[in-house]
Amino acid sequence: MRDPRAAGPDTGRPVAARAIALGFAALCGLAAAAILAQAAAADDVSVWDGLRVALIWLTTTWLAWGAAQVLVGLPPRGDAPPRREGDPVGRTILLMPICNEDPGPVFARIAAMDASSRAAGLALDIAVLSDTRDGPAARRESAAFALLLERTNGAGRIFYRRRTDNRGRKAGNVEDFIRRSGAAYDYALILDADSLMEGATIREMILKMDADRRLGLLQTLPRITGARSIFGRAMQFSAGFYSPVFARGLARMQGDTGPFWGHNAIVRVRAMAECCGLPVLSGRPPFGGTILSHDYVEAALLARGGWRVEVDERLGGSYEEGPEDVVAYARRDRRWCQGNLQHVRLILAPGLRGWSRFVFLQGILAYLVAIFWGAFLAASVLASVTAPPPDYFPEAYNLFPVFPDDRTSRIAGLAVGIGGLLFLPKVAIHLGAALSGRARGFGGAARALVSMLAEILLSTLIAPLMLVYQSRAVGEVLAGHDGGWPATHREGARLTLAEGWVAGRRIAAWGVVLIVAAFLLAPTLAPWLLPVALPMIAAPLLISWTSAPAPRWLFPVPEEATIPPVVARYRANLARWTGPADRDPARQPETGRHVAI
Repeated sequence: MRDPRAAGPDTGRPVAARAIALGFAALCGLAAAAILAQAAAADDVSVWDGLRVALIWLTTTWLAWGAAQVLVGLPPRGDAPPRREGDPVGRTILLMPICNEDPGPVFARIAAMDASSRAAGLALDIAVLSDTRDGPAARRESAAFALLLERTNGAGRIFYRRRTDNRGRKAGNVEDFIRRSGAAYDYALILDADSLMEGATIREMILKMDADRRLGLLQTLPRITGARSIFGRAMQFSAGFYSPVFARGLARMQGDTGPFWGHNAIVRVRAMAECCGLPVLSGRPPFGGTILSHDYVEAALLARGGWRVEVDERLGGSYEEGPEDVVAYARRDRRWCQGNLQHVRLILAPGLRGWSRFVFLQGILAYLVAIFWGAFLAASVLASVTAPPPDYFPEAYNLFPVFPDDRTSRIAGLAVGIGGLLFLPKVAIHLGAALSGRARGFGGAARALVSMLAEILLSTLIAPLMLVYQSRAVGEVLAGHDGGWPATHREGARLTLAEGWVAGRRIAAWGVVLIVAAFLLAPTLAPWLLPVALPMIAAPLLISWTSAPAPRWLFPVPEEATIPPVVARYRANLARWTGPADRDPARQPETGRHVAI
């Protein structure tokens, strides 16, 4: 029998998109390095100048690579994928792995997706795969599941299974299910505990899998819903406004070797069973043991096995929740950092597609770049210390020269160029949204512009904090410290200023050190470091302030004007099913605030 993976030509070769993106990034990086090298040549060149040139090449190339994804993704490819006729053929199961979650929201989401799927004419099975080890939490899950079966009449199609052996964490949980029960199904829709998907979207995904026997995995672009805080709503706006363009660019570059983000995706069970048995890496964590960022690895293994992995940002009806404060985001990012750096063990694995290796490298650099930026700041201070004082400074503390020579104007031009790589892609996305009418869903072009400017300001203020958090995470991993897989905290309560101080006091201290060192050692550099140092010094205040509720007029998204049906079902279920006893903190999972990371 002919292997379905051999059926049809590979029509997704994204050579042109890759060439455009890589070429653009390389040119921008070389231009930045050349400008800085010419500026440094005005003085006696030191080893620190050489290091700065190398670092600005690396960091600018990275920034330009992100901008290039927008460049490639700007041209539209249609508002929605073509709707397919007929009834789904492949038998599908929805898998929701959970671990120490509040069972009320989890089972309210399952009930909403079950109702939405049945309304779309689907006969799905649903399996809750629990890795909860705490006894009281497990009993709460069992009681909530019994109520779910009663309220949905779900006996025989909704299942609950709790593992006693938690090896492999989420990936091991899914793998265990596929080994034990996967042969009963053609496809598995893999979700997270906070995922929601419309039945009509699931139906379209199944039909697409039925129609393309080479398609091993189909990834949607989840939209964030339910955000309340300033930080959370800014992320929600970014996910809705920017992410479709970035994802379209990613799809054009990756082609058949697309991404898997671990949830809100459908996978062919046969493909995953054949290709995705993950090894336990030799040695101890953080570089050994369980593979944390398993989703990237599974996508690479599927591509190695000849299966297509595709992302389609046009598939709507896919939702998740996001972190509500900087601390929650940084805790999650710490795990991603360890998982991505762990891929250094896998980048040379035999048989991988070249682009899969590049994706691993890209994920590694996403965290090392924080170290590069920090090193660039340090090298800049040291280069200023060792350089002779310029003739145009009559006093040692003349902090604001008026560009008297070509050297200073080059530095200013370099700063403007780097800022352009950060901000112009977002401006281009807004222009495209305004011209296409997509901005109407975000309150119109003018209101979307206000939200975009507010998001740019917020991300600019938070960037120095994330620089410290990510640098610390990289340092911990390189030093051999295992961050594990911390529990996800979804309560989203505002952090007090005292909690902000606990979470941000070290960042504030580093900000003070940076600005004092600049004033004492390189006073002419101090004004350039203020946009980095001042947000660091204000870190406790920023952490607390951005966790506060945001005004409803700021960062609007289409899902607020017209609530998606599955989201409305979930909220109705949660409100109807949650009684006073369920709201008693004594009956809730023990989460804690965990403000120190």
